[in-house]
Amino acid sequence: MATIPESHKDLLASDVATLSTNGKDGYPQVTALWFLLDDDGLVKLSLNTARQKTKNLIKNPECTLFVLDRNNPYHTIEIRARAEVSPDDDYTFADKLGRKYGGANLRERDQPGEKRVVVTLHPVKVNTYG
Repeated sequence: MATIPESHKDLLASDVATLSTNGKDGYPQVTALWFLLDDDGLVKLSLNTARQKTKNLIKNPECTLFVLDRNNPYHTIEIRARAEVSPDDDYTFADKLGRKYGGANLRERDQPGEKRVVVTLHPVKVNTYG
């Protein structure tokens, strides 16, 4: 498993990253989203199962997370990863992620009957710049 260099861990405290998944039509689907560098050193996402990016990851777990330093666009990290999708039925991880974003309640973003999953990114290759 590839590791994230100390020189770029600051980017993983950023507010927003972009996630690229492989769409069913063969084209990349890119989405801005919230993320968390968890205590185990892995980047994790909280996604709703009704969203296309979640469906894409279940079908094809290869993805890329990209973070750009807004103050210095030449300081970036690209994490090519294999996604592991796990249920988060009780919103344990969603609540943890929400705390990073000022106590956001992700339940409010879901429609009745929708579920949450934790997506853990296992880095295969990490590219950095700057």
